[in-house]
Amino acid sequence: MTTDTSERPRRRHRGWRIFGWIGGSIVAIILIVSLVGAITPWPSAMLIRAVFEQGGTATAEEMERHIPDTAVDAQLGIQYGESNDPDTTLDVFTTAAAGDVLPTIVWVHGGAWISGESANVDPYLRILAGEGYTAVGLNYTLGPEGTYPTAVTQLNTALKYLDENAAELGIDSTQIVLAGDSAGAQLASQLAVLTTNDRYAHLMGLTPALQPDQLAGIILNCGVYDMTAMAELDGIVAWGFKIALWAYTGTKSWSASYEGATMSTIDFVTEDFPATYISGGNGDGLTWLQSIPMSSALQDAGVDVTELFWPAQHEPALPHEYQFHLDMPDAQTALTATLDWLDATTTK
Repeated sequence: MTTDTSERPRRRHRGWRIFGWIGGSIVAIILIVSLVGAITPWPSAMLIRAVFEQGGTATAEEMERHIPDTAVDAQLGIQYGESNDPDTTLDVFTTAAAGDVLPTIVWVHGGAWISGESANVDPYLRILAGEGYTAVGLNYTLGPEGTYPTAVTQLNTALKYLDENAAELGIDSTQIVLAGDSAGAQLASQLAVLTTNDRYAHLMGLTPALQPDQLAGIILNCGVYDMTAMAELDGIVAWGFKIALWAYTGTKSWSASYEGATMSTIDFVTEDFPATYISGGNGDGLTWLQSIPMSSALQDAGVDVTELFWPAQHEPALPHEYQFHLDMPDAQTALTATLDWLDATTTK
């Protein structure tokens, strides 16, 4: 009895041909993605945004468990821009009675300049408002939909709106505390140098919305202030930041152009920079690369600085934006320190 094996080689040949086609397609896809990624930051930026949005939602839910029962009046989605642009809105939380005003914390949310929204920090602002402050969360156009300095211009406009509508919003316009987390801290620091450094305002081509004496202080959590140092990073974290900055600034060469220069607020602080509370977690590389050097630069300039940093060996290692993880005892310590600083810096 004989067995016809003539089909076997052909089947094997077809199998290798299919395998080769699949393998070639995968290589082609990788090449296309690599090519597109070399031309535009959009695909990678959208991937980073999706990851950040998941984290932002989870963190907001964690903070909600810690909102006190204090009755807080909330006004959400107030338009501060001239048109009905959904990017230019703000949220206000206050316990101020009609006609009264309270020291005001104006918070710029983080998200690597390409993700996030005020809703991510609203629970934290409700907590601050419950302690006797008016707390405002600002939205702005993210990259790559808008490129630098769109967000800075919008946020300056937001400050103008708050100043002009202070009484009806419960805002004490003589006691404004700028604040931000991560990229939001970088943006808040820009607003501060814009307000306190005429030379910087000239370089930005902007007229500050506020006068220096209107700023009572600034809260800087886990921020970025030195773009030269960011350009020297390597590894996967560096890739993420560089994609985000390319998307936000509109240029791959942000570190060697006016974008990187003017975003580096560490180079523009003066003695007129407002009293500062600055913090970062010991497990966050940005603390060592950005926050601690910024704190030193501010102190060298003669600024009143209150810092909360943790020893390198501290356990648990505190991650980026640890301040929002209020289930952690160390985050509760940071919240208490923030409130103590606010109480010492403002007058109710």
